[in-house]
Amino acid sequence: MKNHLIAVAGVVPHMKVGDVSYNTQEIIKAIKEQADCGVLVFPELSITGYTCADLFGSDLLLQASENALFQIASATSASGVTAVVGVPIRYDNALYNCAAILSEGSVKALIPKSYVPNYSEFYECRWFTSGKKVKGKTIFLNGEEIPFGVDLLAEDKNTGAVLGAEICEDLWIPDKPSTHACLAGANIIANLSTSDEIIGKEEYRNHLVRQQSGACYCAYIYVSSGTDESSTDLVFSGHTILSQSGSLRGESIFPEYPHVQRALIDLGSIMHDRRRQNTFENDLSYRRVSVRIQAVGEDEVDIPGLAALLKKFEYPIARNPFVPAGDDVRDARCRKILQIQANGLATRVRATGIKNLVIGISGGLDSTLALLVCAEARKIVPDIRILAYTLPSEGNTSEHTYNNATCLMKILADETFEVPIGEGVRLHLSQLGHELTYQGEGDITYENAQARMRTYILMDAANMRGGLVVGTGDLSELALGWCTYNGDHMSMYAVNASVPKTLVRFICKSYAMMCQNEELKDVLLSICDTPITPELTPSEDGKIAQKTEEKIGKYDLNDFFLFYTLRYGFEPSRSASYAMRAYPELSQKEVVDAAGKFFKRFFTQQFKRSCLPDGPKVGSVSLSPRGDWRMPSDATVALWLSDLEQNP
Repeated sequence: MKNHLIAVAGVVPHMKVGDVSYNTQEIIKAIKEQADCGVLVFPELSITGYTCADLFGSDLLLQASENALFQIASATSASGVTAVVGVPIRYDNALYNCAAILSEGSVKALIPKSYVPNYSEFYECRWFTSGKKVKGKTIFLNGEEIPFGVDLLAEDKNTGAVLGAEICEDLWIPDKPSTHACLAGANIIANLSTSDEIIGKEEYRNHLVRQQSGACYCAYIYVSSGTDESSTDLVFSGHTILSQSGSLRGESIFPEYPHVQRALIDLGSIMHDRRRQNTFENDLSYRRVSVRIQAVGEDEVDIPGLAALLKKFEYPIARNPFVPAGDDVRDARCRKILQIQANGLATRVRATGIKNLVIGISGGLDSTLALLVCAEARKIVPDIRILAYTLPSEGNTSEHTYNNATCLMKILADETFEVPIGEGVRLHLSQLGHELTYQGEGDITYENAQARMRTYILMDAANMRGGLVVGTGDLSELALGWCTYNGDHMSMYAVNASVPKTLVRFICKSYAMMCQNEELKDVLLSICDTPITPELTPSEDGKIAQKTEEKIGKYDLNDFFLFYTLRYGFEPSRSASYAMRAYPELSQKEVVDAAGKFFKRFFTQQFKRSCLPDGPKVGSVSLSPRGDWRMPSDATVALWLSDLEQNP
């Protein structure tokens, strides 16, 4: 598969203000030491130092810094690294604060700072001119003609990396140059900065960088000058921030020098987001120069090779991508999801005028969450009445789930009903000529007859009571087709339709801890600890015999593949590599086998998703045929399975 991983780094070297020779050697040293990176970014005016003040009027300093550019550029000739350094450049009777793009042994481009601050502690207009209007120009240095202007991007056509640059203040203004560069194709932005450290500024910088990388779907490398700058009036912290599409990939402040902050960025994810977001307009007015921005490792990798690179660079991959890390963040997310679900249901109640909510309770996670949603909707629309039904199947429903179901209904429902389905199922099976008992593995008629009987009863109960049937099935079941067509697959409003199984448990557990009802807390925690089961086959001495994950694989892995397939458009082999990084205890064969099973089920079960009932979207991934996912029900999985086979 194509390797889209690029190692990038922000470098804050040792520096002496005005000592071009010393600074040049320190920059060259860093380039040689980080030769496996694709992009290295140094601070603003890193060749001279930012705090030279009126020394910028010295031709001696300016000539030395221009000469140094070519010395530094030569250090990039032996590797696939592109370095971005800060340098003052003379052009047409003015001085410009520039980012120099150095690659393949040459000075490839010079990009001037657009917005030159002249307020508070900043006094740059005394020395530098704004380059905002400099476009389409070239400049002669050292006998070479070099592209000069704000309309320049550096591109590696092999890896697909496109680098743009802005300088310090350019990030702090409303109409950021990096926005235009990204619209023109830049997927990596370098910001060479010198931002002094004052109270509150660190957090604001972090927010600025992450927000810009998210809005522009790019990798953003922010590098500020360190404490070697003059401390006459200001202190500089060497604040370095690496972000990709809104997520922090690395950060450091007041480090020991020289300091290198490295991170791995995934250009494939960035490219997918831009194709998916069709409001991301294109700007074709920029010029492009050719550079070498190498991928980390080989350009083509197999599944274990990519997994090894992710491990080597400690690329952060969550085991449960739908579930936030950290108890506080996770609890807040769970409360927000429940709020969205409850408001969606409340809106449907107000729109239809139907106040009776009919719901089947099994004692499992999904129906529990759906009942909690009904209870929260009742807080929004107080005249909602919850009519809860438990529909046990004699010999199949375990005592444990039955007791949890009845206890939960007693606490949360306005009216409770128990309707055993055994007699109806047996009558139905006998009319079909089917044996009245389970015929063993593969007897889906026996299993599905129960699921459809339950839905049949709930729908008729809703008709009888003027009610609305609330669905319980979740996103993971819909992805895998682990539901009975026109059975638990169907309802009048499906509140869990975009909540994955790995998150359902956390929402129920979070609710248990905040509900302030000890009886409800105990039953919710008991349900969370119960193995996931449809209980459609005979129990063993009253205990659960049928366990879902023994049939379709672990939900955490299935949800992992679902997330990366839908959210980032990953091919199966790439998802498998990421899974190997997230689940190091699993062998490559276990991961690949699990991926193969997921994609087979995902493709063959689309027909169930093509006719889903209404339900609220709560996250970035949904399978609604009216929203996020439109797929032909008869598409073949062959290409996706061959991708796994061809990248062993």
